[in-house]
Amino acid sequence: MRWFSLVVLLVVATLSARAEPQQWEGAVELPGGAKLGFSVKLDGDKGTISIPDQGVKDLPLSDVSTSDKEIRFTLIPGGTKDERAHAKWALTPDANGKTASGVLRQMGGEFKTTVRRLADGEKPKGNQKPQDPKEPFPYQSIEVTIDVVKHVDAGGKVTGGVSLAGTLSIPTGKGPHPAVVLVSGSGPQNRDEELLGHRPFAVLADHLTRHGIAVLRYDDRGVGKSTGSFASATTEDFADDAAAALAFLRTSAQVDVARCGIIGHSEGGLIGPMVAARFASTPEKGPNFLVLLAGPGMDSTSLLVLQSKLIAVAAGVSEQDADRNAKAAGEVFAMIRANVSKDEFKAKASEMITAEAAIDPELRGKAGDELKKLVDVRVEQQWAQLSSPWFRWFLAADPAGYLAKIKVPVLAINGGKDLQVPPKENLAIIERTLKDNGNTQFTIVELPGLNHLFQTCTTGSPSEYASIQETFAPAALGVISDWIRGKNGPVPAVPGG
Repeated sequence: MRWFSLVVLLVVATLSARAEPQQWEGAVELPGGAKLGFSVKLDGDKGTISIPDQGVKDLPLSDVSTSDKEIRFTLIPGGTKDERAHAKWALTPDANGKTASGVLRQMGGEFKTTVRRLADGEKPKGNQKPQDPKEPFPYQSIEVTIDVVKHVDAGGKVTGGVSLAGTLSIPTGKGPHPAVVLVSGSGPQNRDEELLGHRPFAVLADHLTRHGIAVLRYDDRGVGKSTGSFASATTEDFADDAAAALAFLRTSAQVDVARCGIIGHSEGGLIGPMVAARFASTPEKGPNFLVLLAGPGMDSTSLLVLQSKLIAVAAGVSEQDADRNAKAAGEVFAMIRANVSKDEFKAKASEMITAEAAIDPELRGKAGDELKKLVDVRVEQQWAQLSSPWFRWFLAADPAGYLAKIKVPVLAINGGKDLQVPPKENLAIIERTLKDNGNTQFTIVELPGLNHLFQTCTTGSPSEYASIQETFAPAALGVISDWIRGKNGPVPAVPGG
């Protein structure tokens, strides 16, 4: 699930003043206390940066200038001049050139950074997490390609389709096995749902396959090895992809075609019910069961407004200011739903952002032309994001309309500290909607102390995601696998699982 912040952060690194090739590793301090790790390679006046938590690898740096005491460079993310990040670092005098520190300046903000030079032959720690699956695996994994047919004309010509690249994990032991398709949350995700250094779907797939459940996971369209355009797609398109993946899953001889379900996380928890509702009259083609991991029950506009307030409070914003920000977000969403012109949007959004400048860390203290420039950049960014095909569709979505058509078993599970899809409000709507429409085969679970990613957390704020070492709480993994095995017939445990 995407969350929408007024501050856009891009992270950069440091370089060494020495001429020989070097490698550095460090972290930049983000608002809220979170740190984002990175590594940098330098060879003369050229350098690259890798940011594992953001999926960035060997991105070139520019304007590199080094000396025995100071390093300067620019990271160009493909945006405007104002969006570029500029770094200035000082080598620590008493550390023999092995450490450095300084600030990253971007769009009026300054972010502290510290780095350490790696020894010859030393590799960056990267983004390995304790739960990342490690070989050898007691099951088989197969690379697959899933064709998503968009349209077939009278002559049999296929147009508008995409090919999804994925991994099918098959348990050991005699099949056929129950099976699931994993559907990721919003934003471009690879088959592991990799974000902020974590691979939730890799961990979940490993757990389920070890417990006798086959798993198909895939790169989103336009991501990784999958074709198509992610930027122009809507949730309807992603539902097409999930339906195609489910149909593909049933072609495997090792899969029990009568025990195939969808596990959707966040927006994926909306997509699963969308697919099930499509096949309400032909249930043999739809999922035999659904697992909604932090799936929404509220309509999207209400959810995003509530989400913005809760995340702001967790970041230290007062209740009063958070309420005011949430109200402003609701007004912005209303403009998008009313299809206002770009000029109308810019005029209103500029007025609203300027009014909030006194409490916005990025804008506080700015005035005149400097404030106007920052506000203009912010408004352009918001328009590009909020007017996208995906956002326009999502903003009008109401999950209850799909949930009302579902008759298959449903497990809805949320973390008790989820601020993006708050459990109290969303689980209640899911339960009430299913019950009111005659579905008695559902289980509602709220797990205390877990966030939107099902990590054990402190506040639930998205700013904690990257710094938490746990990827997926074992308690949540157990609830999912136990429910699937119990609801869909006993499945022999995999030896060593």
